[in-house]
Amino acid sequence: MIGEKKTRAGILTISDKGSRGLRQDESGKAVFRILEGHGFDVVRQDIVPDDRQQIADALVQWVDEEGLSLIVTSGGTGLSPTDVTPQAMEQVIDYPVPGMAEAMRAESLKKTPHAMISRAMVGVRRASLIINLPGSPRGAKENLSVVLPALNHALSKLAGDTTDCAT
Repeated sequence: MIGEKKTRAGILTISDKGSRGLRQDESGKAVFRILEGHGFDVVRQDIVPDDRQQIADALVQWVDEEGLSLIVTSGGTGLSPTDVTPQAMEQVIDYPVPGMAEAMRAESLKKTPHAMISRAMVGVRRASLIINLPGSPRGAKENLSVVLPALNHALSKLAGDTTDCAT
């Protein structure tokens, strides 16, 4: 990307076991490889437990204080009592981007009926896009690949691009 500034991104893995060092963060590594391979500059990567406030605090800090344009989370989007990522998202986003979450679920339904119980969200805080992915490496990679074709356009619009979207 000669002459272009790379988009600054962060990856936040939500995992009780991972945050205690009892599980390797394979989904975070997979997301990192994909984002870096698509020209994003991953400047933050962390693991937090399945704690609503810790998730919300990390998202707010990464957007408001560090100015990341893209945050991808992995984990905590199912129906388990500890799955609180969507609640944390609702607490911090300005508005949702339901089409991206719906597209991820629709594609995942082609592979497993369990996709219909995903509560993953995509939303905007200020000029940052936050995308929730499943906690499994395979699910994270598959879901991220669904939104990748629209990602640069979405981020451009959030950054203030006012050109027409029609081709």
